Amino acid sequence: MKKIAVIPARYDASRFPGKLMKPLAGQSVIRRVYENTLNTGLFDDVFVVTDSAIIFNEITAHGGRAIYSVKEHECGSDRIAEAVEPIDADVIINVQGDSPFVKKEDLARLLNVFEDETVQVASLMHILDKAFVDNPSFVKVIVDNNNNSLYFSRSPIPYPRSEDNLTYYKHIGVYAFRKATLLNFTQWEQTPLELAEKIECIRYLEHGIPLKMVLTENVTIEIDTPEDLESAEQFILQNQH
Repeated sequence: MKKIAVIPARYDASRFPGKLMKPLAGQSVIRRVYENTLNTGLFDDVFVVTDSAIIFNEITAHGGRAIYSVKEHECGSDRIAEAVEPIDADVIINVQGDSPFVKKEDLARLLNVFEDETVQVASLMHILDKAFVDNPSFVKVIVDNNNNSLYFSRSPIPYPRSEDNLTYYKHIGVYAFRKATLLNFTQWEQTPLELAEKIECIRYLEHGIPLKMVLTENVTIEIDTPEDLESAEQFILQNQH
């Protein structure tokens, strides 16, 4: 099984423009994500996919591999699909360009679920602190007894109508796909629930494909704001040996 990792990287992030090129403990955010992914040793190849010459040059100037994204895309999965279509691969993992601390053990567990040939798409989740359940920035997921996704939402799911002692799961946006399934995804129109929630993986559910969800106890820092960048800097300083 040939496995590759792809890191979609846009320069013009709406909430924090240029965030992937911000310095994080001596390296740009995107370079730190790339090297963290590469250093896991799990992949046959690792690429950054970008529409930005600045990001492309940042990766290639330091010996990394990058691909220009030619077309305009609605979501990161479309950008990845364009890049990997000519590449020989069986399973593709999408590591977000603003997530510099994804753990090797979590990526390995994602890859392992594809030993089951029925799995088409997989992703990560962790238990969400109840203080954040009502926050629409945190995408929640509910699963069946086999950890297959039933639904994703920005609303609290399940709704605690008569039971307060519920466990909520936050979806972590690290995806793994079989290549053929990812390419099919890009041929489908955006679906009504996907558009309503602004959650792209709902498109799979609306086409009858559940995501195999892998539970992790690792809580990563995703850099969406200057405050997140400061938290990431502090995390590195506190964990240096």
